[in-house]
Amino acid sequence: MMKKKWYILMAVAAMAFSNVTAQNVITVQDEDGETEDIEMPEGMTVEADSVLQDFDNKTRLSERNDVLVNDLPYDDKVLVDRLAHIPTTIEMPLNNITRKFIDQYCNRMRQSVSVMLGSSNFYMPFFEEALEHYGLPLELKYLPVIESALRPTAQSHAGAVGLWQFMLATGKNYGLEVNTLVDERRDPVKSSYAAAHYLSDLYERFGDWGLAIAAYNCGENAISKALLRAGGAEDADYWTVYNLLPRETRGYVPAFIAATYIMNYYCDHGITPMEASLPTETDTVIVTKEVGFNQIASVCGVTVEELRALNPQYRRDIIPVDYALRMPNDAIETFILNEDSIYASGPVIRRKIIDDINEAPATTARAKTTTRTRTTAKRATRNTRARAKTTARSRKTTARRSTAKKTTARKSTAKRSTAKKKTASRKRRR
Repeated sequence: MMKKKWYILMAVAAMAFSNVTAQNVITVQDEDGETEDIEMPEGMTVEADSVLQDFDNKTRLSERNDVLVNDLPYDDKVLVDRLAHIPTTIEMPLNNITRKFIDQYCNRMRQSVSVMLGSSNFYMPFFEEALEHYGLPLELKYLPVIESALRPTAQSHAGAVGLWQFMLATGKNYGLEVNTLVDERRDPVKSSYAAAHYLSDLYERFGDWGLAIAAYNCGENAISKALLRAGGAEDADYWTVYNLLPRETRGYVPAFIAATYIMNYYCDHGITPMEASLPTETDTVIVTKEVGFNQIASVCGVTVEELRALNPQYRRDIIPVDYALRMPNDAIETFILNEDSIYASGPVIRRKIIDDINEAPATTARAKTTTRTRTTAKRATRNTRARAKTTARSRKTTARRSTAKKTTARKSTAKRSTAKKKTASRKRRR
């Protein structure tokens, strides 16, 4: 009976796993009737309920009830026309692959789109400023939609972190600091500038936005290898090397095109953004002493949860010296006026610091004395052992010499006795 139950549980688990896997894969059929399973980027596999669990969404987003949400019919001709009207230098082709990804956003993921639209008003200005700084197409601001579903604390199974999903090594190469207290991959502003810098370098290398975007996902080496296998043509683009790319990258550019489409034409599909009360006017101040979120919240009229939402880069609710604190404008003013009292409310991390070694506590001196005593004792023990070994060797040498003398004496006595016996025997014969 138990064995039967076990088989049933395993079957249920297998079905659940297959359902999850099926939701993360898009099946595309080409003109010849052959099918291909394309993996969806991780940002597209996050359900709306999970996105809403983030504080900045859970407490600051609410669904509007004044607009009827319904799906509107659309065909390929309409999609081609709309994609062509997006003002960008990035190619936005419609094919059987990009159409499948657009369908995902328009149907199964419409609630997630509604959530992301509510958050976009806060994050998009940061993205646009960074992209404008490097002179890049502003439509690249939709990459975090497929990377992280606009969640600054998102972390992939491979270890990529933040809105732009930086790996540790790549983030550090582009100036993002990661330590025990701070992870700037989660900083909306700094990570956006790092991502824009990285995308600029990728485009300079490959000269095609499709390839640059794909390289952002799988790395430069994978794209270079695909181009070599394709013959190294100078006019090669993403679709030229599509079949030579890693499986997870084949759906990356189509997902980006779909995200760009839905973020521009959500109204035409009856998707309503959630209302957001995220603070659009915020400012930063550099802290001059280490300070905790609790100290700030108790004075500035903000909660710890709000501070976490606006400052996701701080991993332990602690802001180190010379780092920036972001808050609504009125809270920043309160912080500046009460800065001394906030810092004076207590240290965040207790550290023992000795300015002068001569003023070290007595326990330190005792510890040193004890250490010296132990060292002396060890040396004395070693010397005693060495002397004992020397004495033992000396005794062995003396014993050997004594034995040798006795042996020699015995031999001499034996010779003398033999000589005496020979002499007595001669006398008798005479």
